[in-house]
Amino acid sequence: MAKALEGVKVLDMTHVQSGPSSTQLLAWLGADVIKLETPGRGDITRGQLRDLPDVDSLYFTMLNCNKRSITLNMKSPDGKEVFEKLIADVDVLVENFGPGVVERFGYPWEKLQELNPELIYASIKGFGPGRYADFKAYEVIAQAMGGSMSTTGFEEGPPLATGAQIGDSGTGIHLVAGILAALYQRTNTGRGQRVQVAMQDAVLNLCRVKLRDQQRLAHGPLGEYPNEQFGDEVPRSGNASGGGQPGWAVRCAPGGPNDYIYVIIQPVGWKPLTELIGRPELADDPGWATPEVRLSKLDKAFALIEEWTEKHTKWEVMDKLNAHNIPCGPILSTKEIIEDETLAELGTVVEVDHPERGTFKTVGNPLKLSDSEVPVQRPPLLGEHNDEVLGALGYSTERLAELRTAGVI
Repeated sequence: MAKALEGVKVLDMTHVQSGPSSTQLLAWLGADVIKLETPGRGDITRGQLRDLPDVDSLYFTMLNCNKRSITLNMKSPDGKEVFEKLIADVDVLVENFGPGVVERFGYPWEKLQELNPELIYASIKGFGPGRYADFKAYEVIAQAMGGSMSTTGFEEGPPLATGAQIGDSGTGIHLVAGILAALYQRTNTGRGQRVQVAMQDAVLNLCRVKLRDQQRLAHGPLGEYPNEQFGDEVPRSGNASGGGQPGWAVRCAPGGPNDYIYVIIQPVGWKPLTELIGRPELADDPGWATPEVRLSKLDKAFALIEEWTEKHTKWEVMDKLNAHNIPCGPILSTKEIIEDETLAELGTVVEVDHPERGTFKTVGNPLKLSDSEVPVQRPPLLGEHNDEVLGALGYSTERLAELRTAGVI
């Protein structure tokens, strides 16, 4: 079976998370992703947060599956020669260095275009041009400056970061969309182009509903929020859904830290909910029967539901609610997710063999294409494919040995 991006070559100059998450998706779509790393050390995450000594960390392995690895000293003349041959041979270059790093290597966009007019040069930066352009960005900094942290948490508490890596991996997904669009446009124009995504922009794109609500505030309080008072900016609203259908996380038995289930109250779900919780009279009670009258007492509505859920496990509640088509979702811990048999069967969580650490579990490809299945393969060892990749560029065994001795690769 052909792969969706079969024949597309990607030179991956990324590190840490935002860039590698992007290029891993490209690899899972069938592209040949060649990860370019520093000789001797490689991607810094190979050695970060190690659980086993002298073995590539899970931080690295879970972001670099299905890639090939080469090492190259970009500061040497021979290294620049190899790099230029690589650029001429690939379709896409992806990097997430700090501002100006690639330019300081001697390769501004104009130079790269000369080397390969069809090249798509894709970059992740912390911020777009302007006041913040030269600032460093990390995951939670992007969350802080993209609107996420100010709207996450409970009203009386501090701003909170979300466990979802919306700054890093969220930006990586946005970059994939831009790269695919540029590849498609190239089929018509024959030209490459620059693709740039700022982490702040990506987080803000994921927080657009909060900008929606910021503008709605000009016309009065936000009724679907549980907050009693509103100022001139969108408040933190706990676990409220913030959408047209109210939701909340309610406690379940036996009362552990993740013994909760998130429940949505749809208009059609109110009557079966009242029956399940043993309060059928509330279905037709004028003080409870419609979404409009419930809006001012959602805290009481969910408290009534919680009185019932606390007597059952989250799995029992899930089955009972789903039997009545009531939207809900148990809060799954990371342990429950990694051990979930259904997720394993679906390939959402997969087990991968590694020559140094044995087996490890990682996320599978979330993009399911019926005509392009790409099994998750182990990540490469540092420089594992030097001879394979550079040999295809015309470097002889003898020349590769010379480059290795000189510390170029």
